[in-house]
Amino acid sequence: MPRLTRLTPDTAVGASRDLLADLVSRHGRIGDMVSTMANSPAVLGGYLQLSRAMGRAKLDRRISERISIAIQVLQGCRLCLDAHVSGARALGVDEEEIERAHTGTSADPAIAAIIALALQIYREPTSITDEQVTALREHGYSDRAIADVVGVVALNILTGAFNLLAGLTPGSDTGA
Repeated sequence: MPRLTRLTPDTAVGASRDLLADLVSRHGRIGDMVSTMANSPAVLGGYLQLSRAMGRAKLDRRISERISIAIQVLQGCRLCLDAHVSGARALGVDEEEIERAHTGTSADPAIAAIIALALQIYREPTSITDEQVTALREHGYSDRAIADVVGVVALNILTGAFNLLAGLTPGSDTGA
């Protein structure tokens, strides 16, 4: 059961009302996470900005979805996990790779290495080594793609933690 109130452009005030009205005008509807985030215009605005920025990330979406799966398994947000599994499937990631992502790895050593980095950023970023970054470059990742991993992890922490706090679960969301 949701713990926070879901707002609409009619019930929100100030910046949240403006953000929600803009989203409704562009997309027709908004999901429970976004409408609940509207309780804090700072959180909603920050989420929307980070989400848009990560849409321009250099990191391949099929990889970022697997990173998101691995993070959400640890974080425990079932709503996010389900969304990222669906996203991975839509991008053509096969079921074996989706299952590997659940355990924080991949059959492809380059993808396994970048997922491992993401999990390390999530768990213990102080333990990242120069050798790891060098190895990622040797796998063909650019500095931009490596840096994008921080954004993917941050976005997952934000959305997962928010959904867990708000009590949002699969089946409670009505749209994006």
